[in-house]
Amino acid sequence: MQVRLTLALIALLMGGMVFAQDFGIRTDVTGDDLARVRAVTAPTTDFTKPENFETNPAGKGTTRLSVNQDSFSHFQDNLSFEQEEQFKLGNALFRKIWVSSPSSTQASDGLGPLFNARGCQSCHIKDGRGHPPFEGQAENVSMFLRLSVPPKEPDTRLAMDGVIAGEVGDPTYGTQLQDFAVPGLAAEGRMVIDYTDLPVTLGDGTVVTLRAPKYSVADLAYGPLADNVMLSPRLANPMIGLGLVENIPAEDILANADPDDTNNDGISGRPNWTVAPETNTVMLGRFGWKAGMATIRSQSAAAFAGDIGISTPLVNLPHGDCTENQPECLAMPTGEQARLGVSEAPDPVLDLVTFYAQTLGVPERVDVKSAPVLAGKEAFYAAGCASCHVPKFVTSKTAENPAHRFQLIWPYADFLLHDMGEGLADHRPEGQATGTEWRTPPLWGLGFTQTVSGHTFFLHDGRARNLTEAILWHGGEAQASRDAFAAMTAKQRADLLTFLGAL
Repeated sequence: MQVRLTLALIALLMGGMVFAQDFGIRTDVTGDDLARVRAVTAPTTDFTKPENFETNPAGKGTTRLSVNQDSFSHFQDNLSFEQEEQFKLGNALFRKIWVSSPSSTQASDGLGPLFNARGCQSCHIKDGRGHPPFEGQAENVSMFLRLSVPPKEPDTRLAMDGVIAGEVGDPTYGTQLQDFAVPGLAAEGRMVIDYTDLPVTLGDGTVVTLRAPKYSVADLAYGPLADNVMLSPRLANPMIGLGLVENIPAEDILANADPDDTNNDGISGRPNWTVAPETNTVMLGRFGWKAGMATIRSQSAAAFAGDIGISTPLVNLPHGDCTENQPECLAMPTGEQARLGVSEAPDPVLDLVTFYAQTLGVPERVDVKSAPVLAGKEAFYAAGCASCHVPKFVTSKTAENPAHRFQLIWPYADFLLHDMGEGLADHRPEGQATGTEWRTPPLWGLGFTQTVSGHTFFLHDGRARNLTEAILWHGGEAQASRDAFAAMTAKQRADLLTFLGAL
């Protein structure tokens, strides 16, 4: 199932360039430890019983508290007392509601001027999954539109060593549509979604109605969008387990890459390399819907600037996503105050929010011994789902935070880019990701979605109203797995869905 990339092949993929810090041979473990890692992460062939430690998806960091709406909001179970304090401070900042400038609450001003949310928690509600507007709901609480245009010369994107990161924003509206604004300024516009029913008949005659979305923008306040603008809707991702994902050795992620499908299984999988702004080095992208971000810190800083309009030491844009074609926006006051430090959210704000995001735990699994769950797990493997949704990794033994070191984790993702077919395509490239490619999202915590987030909308834009619809939207490299699911008996499908609901 895995195809190991040699340094020579990786160099070929990167145009002859090798970045040893990102994809050399795993050096944090050797000898017996490395053999143990390879053995414990090998795909199972025994579906008569649970695997060892399967109930602990986040290793020793797995949370074991009552299942409720706060199940995604607990710190890892293996934090020290001092780290618990850092987590709680970060949590307070993650929940902070920012206000426009000038304000008497000077530690909280700087919102916008254009923005999608007033705080991190506004999109990542209860640290869970975002959703498209509910029926009758006017506002897009946890969903927005990415905007970009094809690059032209000179290319303004961040580049290093032949790797080009990010995208080029719309000349007027920037990199995402901001549907809110501070007093005295007009919001950019609003996202419009039109759904068309798409019936699909399964092998046993069951008819499932998918909904195919079409996106547009209404009430534009600053003139037209560019003629060649590309729109891509995005939901907020769940926050759990991010620090553990950040500490999966890059070599182990790359071990699943097979860009030329040399084993002829129909699964290609390739990395999205990006430039980390913290170090100005090329790193493996592993966060975001197209794996465009390499670290949680850079992801957090980008969200502060793009979603809330708050500058940080890493992304110091006090006017957020305002462009030179929006002079009214650029003329608005900002929350920068020299006595508090450079940027509107100076350190330690970004540090603490980053630590919070890195140390959110993953809830303990239940019912792993039940017959339907075991049968569903076998169906999951038989359909080839585990080829992309790789079950297990062991984190680095030299992770900076001891709570992340050498943990057997079960994210059920390979964190690589895969062509998902025309049905899910947004036709909007991001870094090395094409308009049909998406990063494999982790499946851990999937069964908590209804409890935590109050809905069961899935995929990057929430078009799938349940897991059945989500699977049936899979195409491209996942077409064979999708077809295998569609051909199953009703019981086999039910078992597979039960297994997913138990993750």
